[in-house]
Amino acid sequence: MRRYVEFGASPRGSISLVVAARALALIRGRDYVVPQDLVDLAHDVLRHRLVLSYEAIATGVGEDALIDAALAAVPVPRLDVAERAA
Repeated sequence: MRRYVEFGASPRGSISLVVAARALALIRGRDYVVPQDLVDLAHDVLRHRLVLSYEAIATGVGEDALIDAALAAVPVPRLDVAERAA
């Protein structure tokens, strides 16, 4: 997959992802972020921050496919919300 990305998201991309996840958690009625918040926002926050290589453009590999591959490569920790509330 590396050959498809000319420039990846900068550190500002991860900062934006965290800020957006905090806002989404608040909208969802929580004062903490869960991993699913990050997964739900990853495409919207990171899509425009990736610069694809010419090979990716020529083969039709898009930003969403690359973000999906990155999300699939990182296991999402399970969180028991009942434990958090206690």
